[in-house]
Amino acid sequence: MSNRRQFIRQTAAFGLTAGLLPGFAAAPVPAQQREGNDTHDPADEDRGSTEFHVAVNGDDSNPGIRAAPLRTIQRAADLAQPGDTVTVHEGVYRERINPPRGGESDSKRIVYQAAPGEKVVIKGSEVIKDWVHVQDDVWKVVLPNTFFGSDNPYRELIRGGWFDPKDREHHTGAVYLNGHWLDEADGIDKMFDPPDATPLWFAHVDRRNTTIFAHFRGVNPNEQTVEINVRWAVFYPEKPHCNYITVRGFTMQQAATQWAPPRAEQVGLIGTHWSKGWIIEDNAISYSRCTGITLGKHGDEWDNNRKVSIFIEYARRAHARGWNRDTIGSHVVRNNTISHCEQAGIAGSLGAVFSQITGNTIHDIHVRRLFTGHEMAGIKLHAAIDVEISRNRIYRADRGIWLDWMTQGTRVTGNLLHDNGPREDLFVEVSHGPYLIDNNLFLSDRSLADWSQGGAYVHNLFAGSITRRPDKRVTPYHLAHSTEIAGTSDIAGGDNRFYNNIFIGAEGQKRGLSVYDNSELPLQTGGNVYLNGAEPYAKEANPLVLAGMDPGLKLVEEDGRTVIQFDGFPGLDNASTTLVTTGLLGRARIPELPFEKPDGSALAVNTDYLGKPRCREKPSPGPFERPGTGPVSLSVWEPEHETRKERP
Repeated sequence: MSNRRQFIRQTAAFGLTAGLLPGFAAAPVPAQQREGNDTHDPADEDRGSTEFHVAVNGDDSNPGIRAAPLRTIQRAADLAQPGDTVTVHEGVYRERINPPRGGESDSKRIVYQAAPGEKVVIKGSEVIKDWVHVQDDVWKVVLPNTFFGSDNPYRELIRGGWFDPKDREHHTGAVYLNGHWLDEADGIDKMFDPPDATPLWFAHVDRRNTTIFAHFRGVNPNEQTVEINVRWAVFYPEKPHCNYITVRGFTMQQAATQWAPPRAEQVGLIGTHWSKGWIIEDNAISYSRCTGITLGKHGDEWDNNRKVSIFIEYARRAHARGWNRDTIGSHVVRNNTISHCEQAGIAGSLGAVFSQITGNTIHDIHVRRLFTGHEMAGIKLHAAIDVEISRNRIYRADRGIWLDWMTQGTRVTGNLLHDNGPREDLFVEVSHGPYLIDNNLFLSDRSLADWSQGGAYVHNLFAGSITRRPDKRVTPYHLAHSTEIAGTSDIAGGDNRFYNNIFIGAEGQKRGLSVYDNSELPLQTGGNVYLNGAEPYAKEANPLVLAGMDPGLKLVEEDGRTVIQFDGFPGLDNASTTLVTTGLLGRARIPELPFEKPDGSALAVNTDYLGKPRCREKPSPGPFERPGTGPVSLSVWEPEHETRKERP
């Protein structure tokens, strides 16, 4: 049994009080109410849906009605049955919610929601007072280890597959001053170095106590709000297969999350834990030590086992755990703001299949770079089978979107990516397709890293460089719209389609599609436009090359909107474009499958980034249909996104 599981079961033995860790102090719940989806009382079939209310002035012995609310969200979770709603009222709740069950279907789910118009904050941290001054700006506090139970974030090291600690230790704990975290020092001696611009913290754990040292520049921490990570998640079910849960409208912050590698159970500040049918919407998620939202893998004895070939064997083992459309995935993650996570904003290995990730703002991901590894991105998915990633804004991330292994049936459409780096806006790794990348704004210095084949890139704006390479790793591909493995192959490189894109060059940099001139497999191309020195694919027929045209592209913020401005694209009507359809794109070479919708029907890229219909006879190249030839200013992101209107 893991330390985390022991913590859940043993907390009562540590004598934690409601004031200390309210998430673990709910009143006892009858055994039949603690069970998960695998238990069902026939009497529940006749019960109507119930709304449980939670308020900071409530009591867990109350019935949970509006006039007599519960105190903790966990108590409401213990009581809620399929079809019920948990409404949480304004205030700060310091607990980890461990839902013991989910709903039964999309129409009979369990809904957790903030009361309309009320700000509800759920934190994995505790406020700490009684700091003692040591010297200069250094203060300390001493806490008994029983404060944390058996899972002490200041003892637990960040670890896992593809994690690189940069030759030092990192812990899952964190210290926050007035809501913003300090950096962890790599030794107690650093706490007494001459003051610099980066406040630090350091912890020492002995047999009985945890001593935390912290820099508080020019302030008395006992007169400020100082918090420390205590819980390893905010909303995460201990059991897998807690299906059909909605989490809506919360501010969720400050969790001691562990590294979320692809070959282990992935725990986020909020996570679905190998389940189906969650809706995570309209939340503000921030300050996760590693990852914000996880749509991830189950845990088992093979977690982080390097003796197992990555994903070929893991995928086979996942099938034995119900990895199919009927059991796993089909989540909706929409209209959330996700920030200040040092691994990923959203991560999902195997468990994100058939899902939709749309309308989210993701920023400040892996920007401190105290550690590194190979799992950092705004969105990082393994096995993004039939996943839609649409209308998201991702910026100030180490990498924007990373699709790794088994990207098939995936569509990345209408996203705004900018100011990401040092890596790319989009990285597609060792996948065979088919997948569609359309109507995106790739505005960072590096637009695309292509270590795959079988992709279709349509009506995008590439303002940065493109790199590509073959790969000798042998990776799976699948039957159409299925998790069943059809075969394996290495990556020869090429077999991509590039239609109706705009590429913008830059002085001293090689940009455009000429990087594919020597690819083993040929490209399909047409209707592409190359500006300001960007170079076409050598075998492309009739590219439109406007070598001297610099569109003067820039993003500006106006009245809460993000606006793209450019000087117009005179001459774009000369591009040899055609409407992009399933028929035009053909079949990806390795899986021998067409580019089509998840339901198997034919697709057509017949609207632009803004939802405007495209001309069927001769659509405009790039993401905007008929943008104009003079100075152009278009709103490309607004806080109230259109997907809010589409909610069922």
